[in-house]
Amino acid sequence: MIGLGTVINSAAILAGGAVGRLTGKLFRQEQQDALKRTCGISVLFIAIAGAMQGMMKIDGGALVSGKSMLVVLCLALGTMIGEWIGIEQGFERFGEWLKEKTGNSGDQQFVNAFVTASLTVCIGAMAIVGAIQDGLLGDFSTLAVKAVLDFIIIAVMTSSLGKGCAFSAIPVFVFEGVITVLARLVSPVMTESAIASLSLIGSILIFCVGVNLVWGKTIRVANMLPAVVLAVAAAYLPWTF
Repeated sequence: MIGLGTVINSAAILAGGAVGRLTGKLFRQEQQDALKRTCGISVLFIAIAGAMQGMMKIDGGALVSGKSMLVVLCLALGTMIGEWIGIEQGFERFGEWLKEKTGNSGDQQFVNAFVTASLTVCIGAMAIVGAIQDGLLGDFSTLAVKAVLDFIIIAVMTSSLGKGCAFSAIPVFVFEGVITVLARLVSPVMTESAIASLSLIGSILIFCVGVNLVWGKTIRVANMLPAVVLAVAAAYLPWTF
C-alpha cells in the first residue's frame, strides 16, 4: 500500500508523544530539565556522526576533510533566504494556532516543543529517500525504521519539553506524504550526490537543534532550512566545493 510508510511514521510519533507524556509526569522539573539537556547532547552526537560521514574520507590511508565550502555557502545563503522569508515565524504561528485549537493555550512550552521536535524528525535523508521508495515501489521499510527512531526521540523529548512534541506528526505527515505522491517527479532529482549533500547539511541543522536543547534557543534553525534545498542544487553544479 503506497503511503503506508508515512502513516506508520506519523503514528509512531503520536505514540512516542503519548509515552513521553506519561513518563514525563514521573519527573520533577529539575529532572525534566536534566533530561532535556541529555536529549540535546544525544542529538548533538547523532548530528556530528552524520556530518562527519559527509565531510571526512580516507585518502591514501589518511583521514582528510572536505566540502567545507559547500557547508559555508549553503548555510550562509540558506539562512539569508530563510530570514528573509521568515520560516521560523511561520512555524511559530502555526504552533500558536495549534496550541489554541487543541486547548493547550496554558502550555507555555507548546510552541517551542512543536518547532524543536518538528525540525528534529523532519530534516534528514531518511524522510525523503523513504518517501520516494514508498511512492515508487510501495516499499515502506526505510520509513518504518525511521518510525522506530522517531518514536524514541519524541518520547524522550515529550517527557522533557511537553505535549507539543507529539504534534510534529503533522509536518512529518504532510512532508513525507507530499514526497510520496510526487515520488516520480522527485526521484530523478535525488541522485546519490544530491542525497549525500542533503544528509550533510541536514545533519548540521540537527546539530543546531541539539545546541538549542542544551543551551536554550539561540539559533533560529527553521530559517536555515533553505540550505537543504541549496545543498541538493549544488550537486548539479559542474564543479565541486
